Amino acid sequence: MRWLHAILLILLALPAAAEGPLRPGLAQVDLARSSIQAEGRDRGRPRPLELRLGLSRPVPYRVYFLDGPPRLVVDFQEVDFADQDSGAMPGRDLVPALRWGRFRRGWSRMVMELPGPYALRLALQTPARDGAQGALLSLRIEPVEQQGFVTRGTALSALWDLPEPVLEGDPALPRDAGDERLRVAIDPGHGGQDPGAQVGAISEAALMLGFAAELAEELSRAGFAVTVTRDDDRFIPLEQRMTIARTAGADLFISLHADALPAGGAAGLSLYTWNQQANDRATRELALRHDRDDLVSGLDLRGADSQVVDVLMDLARTETQPRSEAFAKFVVLELRRAGIGMHRDPMRGAAFSVLKSPDIPSVLIELGFLTDAGDRANLFDPDWRVGTAQAITRAIGGWAQDDAARAAVSRK
Repeated sequence: MRWLHAILLILLALPAAAEGPLRPGLAQVDLARSSIQAEGRDRGRPRPLELRLGLSRPVPYRVYFLDGPPRLVVDFQEVDFADQDSGAMPGRDLVPALRWGRFRRGWSRMVMELPGPYALRLALQTPARDGAQGALLSLRIEPVEQQGFVTRGTALSALWDLPEPVLEGDPALPRDAGDERLRVAIDPGHGGQDPGAQVGAISEAALMLGFAAELAEELSRAGFAVTVTRDDDRFIPLEQRMTIARTAGADLFISLHADALPAGGAAGLSLYTWNQQANDRATRELALRHDRDDLVSGLDLRGADSQVVDVLMDLARTETQPRSEAFAKFVVLELRRAGIGMHRDPMRGAAFSVLKSPDIPSVLIELGFLTDAGDRANLFDPDWRVGTAQAITRAIGGWAQDDAARAAVSRK
């Protein structure tokens, strides 16, 4: 493991955006001087847009685009959005979504979802006009063809808020004396302002919170140490979920979901491991649904060469990826033994954000699809939930023994 820790140290040493604690006297947003404006008549096609943001003082900022869905991201140093409602921005109805908030020490973020691909034509921060105090940030963007849509994002997003790693022999996350229990992180998907999939009054976030509690209880009874990324209905950014797992010293990460696809699109339990090349229609739709509501969290801004980082991340995954896939196989085996119905192709790959971690074996379990009547019935059936939780627990035990045996052989 020494080489993996060394790789993580290299990643953390790459150039980073300036950061620090928020200082008193943060810049405030003035909605009276802020707006989103569109140029020309609405003919059902994307139009040039101008974003104007009134600030109480000039601040450092950076601008870039992300895709899936297309969105404009603006990061500010030392701006306080706490008392402002993004829905009150004049012109808010011109874009599909607008969100803002604090996302990291010393930095705040605004994300504007776009009706299509755009390019930045003007970015200018000037003193406020007409005798007003402060500054005015003006961003003009224009529609472009997909090939002209330049986005930013690297594999570094998987390391957002990563605690400082240590070399082997230095206990960064000490266990109690004699505590050799396997540590499992359970991640109930969505939460808070992000309810996930919804069918009538049923929300994915609430269902997964309940099942996570039942699974955690089964795991604790079986002797595992358990961390749950959320134990109530609150929003936790995707990357922070992995941070919680790392801080707990997790040996395994399990994300729980029960999504929705068009009728007949999917049914049955399935397991996903990381695969950046996965590109079938259902997987693309699920990836969009899983990551769409995490706009405020966004991606890491560290100024590193993405190709170098990708290579290092792939190298780190040469150990964890086979272990993730091995665990998924154990789960499928135990579910079949328990007679739990699964998708016809239960083991799949996907580029879900919570599976990016290079240092913790990770799987995402779709317990079913709320758009399928049979899956909905299962998710509300106490016997099905208990049987599924017990099968996953047995799978963890079997995988842990197999994983330890393989590690012992590799050390020889």
